[in-house]
Amino acid sequence: MSRLYDRADIYDLIDSDQRTDTIRRDWREFLDEREIHTMLDVSIGTGSMTLPLQELGIEISGSDLSEAMLDRCKKKASAKGTSVELKCCDFRDLSCWAGREFDCVVSTGNALGYVNNSDVVLTLGKMDSLVKPGGFLCFDSRNWEMIQKEKQRFYFYNPFFRDGNRINLVQVWDHHADGSITFNLLYSFEKDNRVFQREIFEELYHPFRINLALDKMKEMGYDNIAIEPVPCFSEQRDFSKIDWYRVIGQKTAC
Repeated sequence: MSRLYDRADIYDLIDSDQRTDTIRRDWREFLDEREIHTMLDVSIGTGSMTLPLQELGIEISGSDLSEAMLDRCKKKASAKGTSVELKCCDFRDLSCWAGREFDCVVSTGNALGYVNNSDVVLTLGKMDSLVKPGGFLCFDSRNWEMIQKEKQRFYFYNPFFRDGNRINLVQVWDHHADGSITFNLLYSFEKDNRVFQREIFEELYHPFRINLALDKMKEMGYDNIAIEPVPCFSEQRDFSKIDWYRVIGQKTAC
């Protein structure tokens, strides 16, 4: 079964000007008055989640495991007349950024769920090494605790249109005995009410409890830790019912 992250063209089909505007507004309200001028996204992908921050005056850098995703990210930045420093690496080994410090180091796109729980802790430590004193560490994640409790199987997206074609996307989640979850991503493409193309992708996730990350952040000296839904202007504030959340904490200034 192929992986969606090898198909940057399909991964970005969900993008739209409206979605980008929502992402930018979300970040603007989430960051509020925090002093962030430089940001490193260690799971930047095609840049959908952090490139919009360039229009807020934040300098974006990024890394990812997928060359295809990084290539598309570079092209998207170029198309908007901007540039972004990119490196190909695993976020469990960020040595390619050694010697650098950023106002904020972030992992976006629910990426931490791709690695086992011990590697989540490892990755947060690697991210911390690149945060300047007084800077911020941030990540987003699906609410794995809610998902595992409810054993949700289906996740539907509203149909969207590209080049006159209707695109349908549904995720089917297989829950395994060891606690991992396989996401089956099913795309269908329609024209004149007939399906002419289907694409199926499979992604394996390793759910982690939010306290695993919060405890590590506190151990590393982060305080002023905030947890918000994504987007942060969502009316739902009950964590047990939040579908997706983002965490940010401030590093103790030396």
